[in-house]
Amino acid sequence: MAEKIPLVLLPGLLCDEKLWAPQMQALADMADCQVADLTRHESVTEMAAATLAEAPEKFALAGLSMGGYVAQEIMRQAPERVLKLALLDTSPRADSEEQMVRRRGLIELAQKGRFKGVTPRLLPLLIHPERQQDEKLTAIIFAMAEHVGMDGFIRQQKAIMGRPDGRADLAKIKVPALVLCGRQDALTPLDIHKEIAAGIAGSRLVVVEESGHLPTLERPAEVNMAMREWLRG
Repeated sequence: MAEKIPLVLLPGLLCDEKLWAPQMQALADMADCQVADLTRHESVTEMAAATLAEAPEKFALAGLSMGGYVAQEIMRQAPERVLKLALLDTSPRADSEEQMVRRRGLIELAQKGRFKGVTPRLLPLLIHPERQQDEKLTAIIFAMAEHVGMDGFIRQQKAIMGRPDGRADLAKIKVPALVLCGRQDALTPLDIHKEIAAGIAGSRLVVVEESGHLPTLERPAEVNMAMREWLRG
């Protein structure tokens, strides 16, 4: 029997291991999965260093959204340890001034005790319009946000705001890379993923139809299939 590949999975903002539950189950025959805790640090640099400290010596790496920012930082800190890379619904760019202003406002609200996690108003940014009424899916999203909590949320927002622009670093990535995006991702649109795929030589771009920003939960079968091919390749 083929040896399983160690696979480190990095969640997004206000997400935990539940974000990757369908993949951990579906890939269990070929990958030893572990989900990093990205709630403890205020910078992407520290998140990456902590993940590396707890990861196997060599591993495949997949990150979604904020997890993708951390994955790119891991590629800057220890590229020799990463066997394969998957970047899902993320961006190589730093925050724009507009995005930073919005994040500062959210941090301020949270510090005033008005942290609401993921609100119904925020859902349209996260998932496909047709999934807004999917109670099973939305319950998972609300539960993850509650689990991360206000302090974790503030730390994550500060880390996201402080991340560098990594577009020039994409060309340095030399491992088999999967770039995956939900077709209707409102937060990190498809054009950004075309930019990532163009920047990483030999990478494969997969667009998941009828999916927003969280395809691992919205369209798990399609994501599982793409990740199986990536791990096998």
